Amino acid sequence: MGKMSPSVRSLVSTSLIRKPPSLSPNQSPSHKPHNSETHLARKTPPQNSGLQIQTKNPFTSPNLSDAKRVFNSIATATKTPLDLRVHNALLQSYAAISTVNDSIALFNHMIKTQPAFSPDRSTYHVLLAQSCTVPDQTLQSVHQVLNFMLNNGFHPDKVTTDIAVRSLCLAGHVDEAWQVMKQMSLKNAVPDTYTYNFLVKCLCKSRVLSTVKEFIDDMRKSFDLKPDLVTYTIMIDNVANSKNLREASRLVKELDKEGFKPDCYVYNTIMKGYCMLSKGNEVVQVLKDMQENGVEPDLVTYNTLIFGLSKCGRVMEAKKYLRIMVDMGHFPNEVTYTSLMNGLCRKGDALGAVALLEEMQAQGCSPNECTYNTLLHGLCKGRLLEKGLELYGLMKKDGMKLDTASYSTLVRTLCRAGRVADAYGVFDYAVESKSLTNVSAYLTLESTVKQLKKARP
Repeated sequence: MGKMSPSVRSLVSTSLIRKPPSLSPNQSPSHKPHNSETHLARKTPPQNSGLQIQTKNPFTSPNLSDAKRVFNSIATATKTPLDLRVHNALLQSYAAISTVNDSIALFNHMIKTQPAFSPDRSTYHVLLAQSCTVPDQTLQSVHQVLNFMLNNGFHPDKVTTDIAVRSLCLAGHVDEAWQVMKQMSLKNAVPDTYTYNFLVKCLCKSRVLSTVKEFIDDMRKSFDLKPDLVTYTIMIDNVANSKNLREASRLVKELDKEGFKPDCYVYNTIMKGYCMLSKGNEVVQVLKDMQENGVEPDLVTYNTLIFGLSKCGRVMEAKKYLRIMVDMGHFPNEVTYTSLMNGLCRKGDALGAVALLEEMQAQGCSPNECTYNTLLHGLCKGRLLEKGLELYGLMKKDGMKLDTASYSTLVRTLCRAGRVADAYGVFDYAVESKSLTNVSAYLTLESTVKQLKKARP
């Protein structure tokens, strides 16, 4: 949200807040997110072809004859021969609207009419990527392109396997990707760890864990491809998000047996899973396990820990870890404070939650929309309507959106207080600011008004 606006400062300094003792500011080190799938590729510098490539597809029809005419017109319009990059781009443009057979035919036409054109493996990869989008479990089109490559002297390599696997997965053909990976491995095009883990991730998203394990065992036995730390991290993340923490803990033990040491991201993932289940004791135990195994908690660890404890109603304990994280050099951010505010609101201490707003400002931390919505929801639930309306006025002045919970709570509180006209005003703002859809906002207001009428004698 940036710096706190003057209107919010006036709220902080007046009736809403009592001044608590502030923590000493400490700059937190930057947290580098754990990226399990990033596969960096070198960009080929553009070559001087004499042709300005347009973003619009030059091929407007899948008809092969029309495509040949378009290509011929482009080739004759340039003073210098088209280079490899331009040929690949044109072939890719046509492949986006044509069949595999027609793309191969245009490819052959390019070679025939442009003697200077010498396709390389990347040109065949354009055709391969297209063939993977064909909904055919027999993979006839994929094999057709692979054979076409071989017949022209290009053997598949790791990049070929990667393109085939990724293209099939992106087209929703995960089982076929597994099949192709095995077939390519038999042809000495064994995938690298990036491709292997990409398929593991896709299998985790679309198949049960037993299928993922079957794939891992299959590749280990057949090609001596073994899972690494990233593989286990992907599986642990998947089962933890599914709230299967028993399996997540078992995978951590298996990871240790394989000779890998769980990193901070793995522990944070398991901790997040326990937070989802509101298991405060287990959340704290994960922190202890980290420290016993020599893994240093990071900002995400402490934020997750504070969120989990606050969610369980253990706000005082969460505040203790707030002080600890500062001592460890991690500066609390808007996530930290909003989690604590949410915990205080759950315990009925909405004013204590609002008091944290001043502490955020003192520490140089800017609250976001989530922070204000949390406070608004807590104030209304705590029957502090006037203070809630004061906060709502500042949110409205600064153009912040209402979330579903804070909108519903504010509308219900206003209606119960007999201020139906003000509730309609909140409805108007929710629609104007696009906080909610017209239908959702209206249904909430309508049901509240109906309940109010029924409750009256």
